[in-house]
Amino acid sequence: MARPSLGCVTAVFSSDTASGGERSPEGERAPRRPSLSPSRAADFKTCPLLYRFRTIDRLPEKKSAAAVRGTLVHAVLERLYDLPAAERTVDAARGLVGPAWEELRTDPEVAALFTAGDEGIEPPSLETWLASAGKLVETYFTLEDPTRIQPEGREELVEVTLPDGLLLRGYVDRLDVARNGALRVVDYKTGSMPREAFESKALFQMKFYALVLWRTRGVVASQLKLIYLGDGDALTYAPEEGELVRFERTLLAIWAAIERAVSTGDFRPNRTRLCDWCDHQALCPSFGGTPPPFPAEAAAAAGWPTLPVVERD
Repeated sequence: MARPSLGCVTAVFSSDTASGGERSPEGERAPRRPSLSPSRAADFKTCPLLYRFRTIDRLPEKKSAAAVRGTLVHAVLERLYDLPAAERTVDAARGLVGPAWEELRTDPEVAALFTAGDEGIEPPSLETWLASAGKLVETYFTLEDPTRIQPEGREELVEVTLPDGLLLRGYVDRLDVARNGALRVVDYKTGSMPREAFESKALFQMKFYALVLWRTRGVVASQLKLIYLGDGDALTYAPEEGELVRFERTLLAIWAAIERAVSTGDFRPNRTRLCDWCDHQALCPSFGGTPPPFPAEAAAAAGWPTLPVVERD
């Protein structure tokens, strides 16, 4: 199969210190137009209404101790590679947990996770929570030797505009480039490795990154690596060029479905087990709720085609 024409795409690579799924750090420019990221594509596949609430309505969601711990661990592993190779030790990594937490706790919503609320619910123990984050950081050293790795990028924003105009954007936890030019894409997970039946879902995000890198660099990543700190395991995968072509078609199909939903304002809910962790049940028809009116003006302001106005007698 022919190598992709780099003249058909545009790309941006810029580093960022934020961590977690969707980053929007202060000072980062907004996307030029509506774009697709791995997590938002997964949202639409899981539940179109969830996609709408997160991407168009931009409804607030509560932070969880587990999610903030993931952000903390990502920050520590990113900063670990700021140190000279010989100094990347377990003790040094442990020493990074405290400063990273001090920065995170400046967010009042994060700090509130560890204070008693109005309902009198006992908050998690900060000491125990920090110890659990430290344990995850220690587990990392059983899976890789950071003294032997020199990443090209960490928390790297990558984006590409496909020939049909679709803008893909995402953040790569770590990008390694070998002397022979081979690419390795690494992502840290604070949970446990999924069962084999769910591996394809776990790799969706990584194939997304591999597609962007192939489209921008003309190189198919030799390895996609998911590091699961929860149980000290790793999942590796070697994508093929033809597979990335098919994956691109999948993303284009998802995007076409999103555009149809935006053009009609019709985002259907899809009830699954994941609904148990959704913050928007009160607004979801699957739970007896009523979604707010579709925010057509907000969608237009974000770059979506303006919805047609229906005149009523």
